[in-house]
Amino acid sequence: MTFRSEELTESLDGLHRYALSVTHDPHLAADIVQDTVVRALERRDQYKGDAPLHHWLIRIAHNLIIDRGRRSSREVAMDEVEESWEDDDFTVDAETVVERASLREELQDALVRLPFIYRSAVVLHDVEGLRVADVAVIHDISLPAAKQRLRRGRMAMVSALAEGNQRRLATKEVPMRCWDARQHVSDYLNGDLDEPTSDLVETHLSACPTCPPLYAGLVGVHDALGRLRDPDSVVAPDLEERIRTLFPGE
Repeated sequence: MTFRSEELTESLDGLHRYALSVTHDPHLAADIVQDTVVRALERRDQYKGDAPLHHWLIRIAHNLIIDRGRRSSREVAMDEVEESWEDDDFTVDAETVVERASLREELQDALVRLPFIYRSAVVLHDVEGLRVADVAVIHDISLPAAKQRLRRGRMAMVSALAEGNQRRLATKEVPMRCWDARQHVSDYLNGDLDEPTSDLVETHLSACPTCPPLYAGLVGVHDALGRLRDPDSVVAPDLEERIRTLFPGE
């Protein structure tokens, strides 16, 4: 069994929503969707029709994201989360957690802090409405393992929302969220930002406790890479000759 191109097109919105939810990066999400479509078309004869096409596509996207091996330093430590929840004295301020969860930006910020496999389980089940059994198939794991990922992901979300409130209080006067500023620092380094955005980034860097070292690292690496440029390096004559043979008549 295979699928029609129209069916693939109809699945694109849900596929993009999943990719964007788990990566929180529009450019990466677009790349994942494109690569998923390419891989699906290359392997369309492998689709057996025993699961909805949408689920099959999400499984491809899930594996592509894992292959990219992207890990954020902001990710919560899952073992520490579970250890906290195992402590009878551990609790959170439920009012604060629920209030922050009601804000889309705060909820997405907490979600992106989950390690990918747990983030994916939460998005597939609690956002997309898939069954735990479907999550197990997409993740290629057992049903008990899928239930564990969902459980741990949900616990980590609550912990991230509770802990994040303390950081928000400490940085409430700092303009821009850290992630927003960090997405601009490369263009800021190149001098490509418009003046209002550049001013915001500069103000953020002057007040944020965590971003200035990251920016300083970018500047240092940029400068070091620039020193790799060797003005005396030229193409070897034999390589130049081989290249010229590719363009007959030139």
